[in-house]
Amino acid sequence: MAELSEQLIKSFRALGVRHVFGIPGGPSIPYMEAMRNNGVEFVLVSNEQSAAIMADVCGRLTGIPGVCHATFGPGATNLLTGVGEAFLDRSPLIALTTEVKDQDIGRKVQMNIDHQALFKPVTKWTTRLSEKNFKETITRAFRIAASEVPGPVHIGLPVDIDGKNPDNGALVTGFEKDAVPSPEPLLLEEAGRIMGLAKKPVLAIGLSVARLGLWQAVREFVAKNKMPVVLTPMAKGVIPESDPWYAGVLFHARSDLVADIYRDADLVIGLGYDPIEFNYESWMPPVPLIHIDTASVDITPEYDVTCNVTGSLAEALDYLNSIDLPEYRWDVEQIKENKNKIYRELSPQTGTFTPSGLLNVLREILPEDGILTGDVGAHVHLLGQLWKVNEPGRFIMTNGWSSMGFGIPAAVGAKICCPQRPVVCITGDGGFLMNCGEVLTARRLGINVVIIVLCDRSLSLIDVKQDFKNVPGYGTVLYEGEYFQADKFLGAPVFKAYDESELKLSLHKAFSLSGPAIIEAVVDGTGYKNLITRSFK
Repeated sequence: MAELSEQLIKSFRALGVRHVFGIPGGPSIPYMEAMRNNGVEFVLVSNEQSAAIMADVCGRLTGIPGVCHATFGPGATNLLTGVGEAFLDRSPLIALTTEVKDQDIGRKVQMNIDHQALFKPVTKWTTRLSEKNFKETITRAFRIAASEVPGPVHIGLPVDIDGKNPDNGALVTGFEKDAVPSPEPLLLEEAGRIMGLAKKPVLAIGLSVARLGLWQAVREFVAKNKMPVVLTPMAKGVIPESDPWYAGVLFHARSDLVADIYRDADLVIGLGYDPIEFNYESWMPPVPLIHIDTASVDITPEYDVTCNVTGSLAEALDYLNSIDLPEYRWDVEQIKENKNKIYRELSPQTGTFTPSGLLNVLREILPEDGILTGDVGAHVHLLGQLWKVNEPGRFIMTNGWSSMGFGIPAAVGAKICCPQRPVVCITGDGGFLMNCGEVLTARRLGINVVIIVLCDRSLSLIDVKQDFKNVPGYGTVLYEGEYFQADKFLGAPVFKAYDESELKLSLHKAFSLSGPAIIEAVVDGTGYKNLITRSFK
């Protein structure tokens, strides 16, 4: 009869899990042995936060909850940051931590804290595994993690549980997501009626559409009904930038120019709009709102929510694509020209090597199916507006949680899940410091991730915000002189880029390698303050 560790890992394998990311402790050894013997790879990382981020990205790209693991106390607290990211970025994830045995709960034991209390605020469910609840717990954990709205589940593994034989060795081989109810037909009809009365509606697309894979249905709706579309950052790719009705990304660089379009709307249609990225009231003009999502609207009372439709987005889109709406009064040439103006403003001709120039070169070289991961910092505002993608899943970022240090482990996780696709990370010199140990992880795994470090010697986003507040810069200077001062970092080659031509050469060198590569891009970050919008309502 299989011991619990064997039973757990065989169940993971049957459920589609191929990797567990983490840092082990002594009690982890039986589980690692079970992984080694049953076709699940244990990926050793440099920081537990990275383990959760890699698992998160695997969950996003495959739809199967990613799995990460940490040991007692400090391992668990490190893991927590990445678990919180999965929670607010809506990613299915299973977080495992080693915990004390039942009789030591509440005692003064080295490294012991209450993991259940720790993880409760950043998970959909937290529990402890026992020999009496194995099959029920694992089945429920995967169901909860993957069901709408997806997110992390935490399972504590008591230190003395491994040798037990629960449920007569039964494996968990499948689970069913909770059913998403159908939208109320009368509410859908009312939404259609209100859309029929509008003259200039604007469509606001959010994260739910992207993660549910409904972008083709949205494109059909837009092509048929010809209205401008704005996106939240994590919904990039639902509507390609080449679409004539694409009007821009909310919240990110020069979103004041995006507002020049939606400010004229007489109705906002929020489709799959998750306010975890950007609250409606932070940008909406004072017009009625139709909200259509799997979750109910979240907005302050002074706004007119004329219709709040909850339930299956796929069914809602089927209905919307079946009805005939009037021809709206939008001028498509105005939308195109405004979009072109945004791109012109994002790529000013300064005579220096700017982050915008870098992104334009990278877009020329990275294939369409390549994956770009973006870290948090001033540059992500530029990325969110300027980077062009034709489908969701090709630009991976964190916007609900927005933790610096996301970019590198996200790139490693993406390359592990999609080994045939080129993967690039863009991070700042501040963000690089947070999880740069994962360069060694990529080197050990022999995977080619290209890490572009935008080096401007400062925490540029804070510089911009200090400037907005009319206070002198303080506490943001990272270093003087060169950043790396070497041609290798943790064994990965470091290439230089002081201008666009040198960047092209460095990119071609970096992509030709079998392991990770770093490009130290020395950029002029002074233009960020002209790109990041102070106010746009």
